Amino acid sequence: MSTNPFSLSKVKNVVAISSCKGGVGKSTLACALAWELARRGLKTGLLDADIYGPSLPSLFQLNDAKVKSNEFKLLTPIDYKGLKLMSFGFLLGDAPAVMRGPIVTRYIQQLLFQTDWGELDFLIIDMPPGTGDVQLTITQSIKLTGAVIVTTHHSLSLVDTARGILMFEKVKVPILGVIENMAYFLAPDTGKKYYIFGEQKAGALSTRFGVKTLLEIPILEDLSYGLSADKANPYVQKAVDELLKAVERTQSSQSELKDAGFRDDRVVLVFSDGREMSAKAWDLRVKCACALCLSETTGKSLVDTKKIPADINPVEILPLGNYAVGITWSDGHSSGIYPYSMFDSLEKVYEKNKTP
Repeated sequence: MSTNPFSLSKVKNVVAISSCKGGVGKSTLACALAWELARRGLKTGLLDADIYGPSLPSLFQLNDAKVKSNEFKLLTPIDYKGLKLMSFGFLLGDAPAVMRGPIVTRYIQQLLFQTDWGELDFLIIDMPPGTGDVQLTITQSIKLTGAVIVTTHHSLSLVDTARGILMFEKVKVPILGVIENMAYFLAPDTGKKYYIFGEQKAGALSTRFGVKTLLEIPILEDLSYGLSADKANPYVQKAVDELLKAVERTQSSQSELKDAGFRDDRVVLVFSDGREMSAKAWDLRVKCACALCLSETTGKSLVDTKKIPADINPVEILPLGNYAVGITWSDGHSSGIYPYSMFDSLEKVYEKNKTP
């Protein structure tokens, strides 16, 4: 099958909505974000990239929609009140998708390159959960403006959030931010917030992972049913506001980190303006705030400091955008993300302790 790169030549921004774990409301949120962008007059397309479990036809109640080809043998997206939609579900119908990886890759390429997207301000891609072949195919085939990671505060979701951040950064896709879905239940009678996955303050994910928390969204019934021309969800409106700001920030900023290395038992970061930032390797490993090292219920560290070798050192240091580094340690730990703010705080403590 040949691909047609010109099908995406008039698309200004391609944004991946990812969860790396199922059941967090990613697809619903992707559809709601795309619909709100279209409502604002932005030319928008939405690609459902989940071959095994396409949900876009059901969310827009378009189960009987049929995709046709134009005179250039390109698939014509379904037009839903100005929003261009494409999903394998339109081609598959109700039949189950039973196929191996290489065939899935070919279908993804077809949906990307054999669809007549035309001129778009935004193409939103609803990524399948996980970090497998489909994700790599998309990130290696096209240039993504960035990725938004949808999660909940559940510990398993946060483990996958870290994995998702590391995956996208390894293929040089900027992280636009994290949206925490189903963050709390808002009682309709009292307006009181109930944190069903454990209470956390706004910005906690930013502190732990370094990426910006774009929004916390409560459990909402009408988030699933707000895809209509005459109804706008205020949380979705806010999420789109933050998404547009994040895209602007990404396009106007450049990564400052020039080099990262290990020197005199310290992890050293060197920036393009000549600044250096460093912290002891042992301190960084102990301070790891990934979901394996920090209790989600108490917020206390789970790291047994007695098991951390005194001579621990980084095996790999991965720059993560302009906000953090990911480190694989000599003790095998590899899910830690270390924001620059952590280096800064440890460095201040180090300097204070050195002062006579």
